[in-house]
Amino acid sequence: MAAIAEFFKIDGDRVAECIHEAHMQLDTARDQTTLDFSSVLRISPKDLRAMEELVERADNQSVKVVLCGVNVDIYKVLKLVKLTARFSFASNGASSIEAHQEESGHAEATE
Repeated sequence: MAAIAEFFKIDGDRVAECIHEAHMQLDTARDQTTLDFSSVLRISPKDLRAMEELVERADNQSVKVVLCGVNVDIYKVLKLVKLTARFSFASNGASSIEAHQEESGHAEATE
C-alpha cells in the first residue's frame, strides 16, 4: 500500500490554527506530514506550543513532520527552544538550486 503524505500550507496570520488543523489530520498521515512555512514571518509563544503538541503527537504515531520554507529567523527561534531536532527541514527546491549555483560561481547552460 502506498504511503499517504499530508501537506499543509501554514498561513502567516493563523499559524497556531493551521498547525492545529494539521494536528487533527495526523490520523490519516501514514509516514509524513509536511508544513509549508513560506508565508510565516514571525512565530508567537502560542504557535510554539501548537508546534510542540503537533510533534509530540506525531512522535507517538511514528509520523515524520517536515517543515519547508522556514526562514532563518523562525529557524533560530525553533533552535532556541530546542525544537529543531524534532522536525525535518526541506528547502524550497528552485530557490535553493539558484542559491547553490550562485555560491558555486557557475550555472549550467540550458539548451
